[in-house]
This record gives sequence, C-alpha cells and structure tokens, in this order.
Amino acid sequence: MNSIGKILGLACFTIFLKAYTQTTGNINVTLALPIVTLMNIEPSGNINLGFTAPAEAGRPIVNPAANSTKWINYTSAIASGGLTRNITASINQVIPGVDIKLQVAAASGSGGGSLGIPSAQVTLTTIPVTIISGIGGAFTGNGANNGHRLTISLLTNTYSNLAARTNTPVLITYTITE
Repeated sequence: MNSIGKILGLACFTIFLKAYTQTTGNINVTLALPIVTLMNIEPSGNINLGFTAPAEAGRPIVNPAANSTKWINYTSAIASGGLTRNITASINQVIPGVDIKLQVAAASGSGGGSLGIPSAQVTLTTIPVTIISGIGGAFTGNGANNGHRLTISLLTNTYSNLAARTNTPVLITYTITE
C-alpha cells in the first residue's frame, strides 16, 4: 500500500472506532436516610451527692461539690423541613429545702452537624425544662468527653424546710423531643 492508502485506511479505522466508542454512562441510585432520634447519658451509673454537717455550731451545712462526670450524647436526623429537636430534664421528686441545679455545657468532642445550644443553669423540678435546643441533623460522638457535659449540684434553698434524709434517690429524666 502506498502512503496515501495507508493514511486513508488509518483515517477510516479511526472514524469507525469513534462511531462505536461509548464515553458516558448513567446509573440510578436510590438513597434512603431514616429519621433518627437517639440520646443517652454517658458513662452509665449513679451519682452520689451528700451535704456535710458543719464543724461548728451556728454554721450552715456544707453543700456537696458539683458533679461533672456525665455527658449527653445524641444522634439526630430530621425530616426535610422538619422541626429541630430539644432535650428536656426533670426530676421525679422535689426535696424540700434543696435545689437540684443542672448546667449544660456547649457541645465538644468528635461530633458534627447542627449541634444543640445549651440553656443557662436551671433548677430541676417535676416539670420538664428545656436544657438543649435547636438540634438539627447532628451527632455528638459517643461516650464521655463527647457531647454536652452535665454539671449537677445541690444547694439549700430554705433552711426551715430541711429534714434529715439518708440515701434518698432522685431520678433525673432526660427526654429528646421535636
């Protein structure tokens, strides 16, 4: 074959390949993302707080040191256009003469997304009070040192209402809501 024939043959072969070469493709992917509302307190276990008698007459009882060992962890996936979530706290009984205070810290640790905003310190009662608001699509990370640190403290409020008690359990209930 002469040079012109070779060039003409190569051009025809290239045009033939171009006509039958696929350069794109499509595939449909179906995506499912469930609505998720999960919350827990870490680490598990009880907290023991107790007042101390004064060492000298005429002095008040001594409030126990605040406890900051517990953390709220949550995972939240809301519906498109859905409401953000809140976390509330309440106690099962009020102890006369004693305030149970709860302070929630800003989220920290390995989480991400639209994490909630903690409220100012609250005094817990049998009526639920919002302690974290505005939770969107978010996760806090799991375990201690992830999520929102909880600080629980006991303070006397009215001395005339105080009565001696031993090992009185008070249950704090945390609830995540829309």
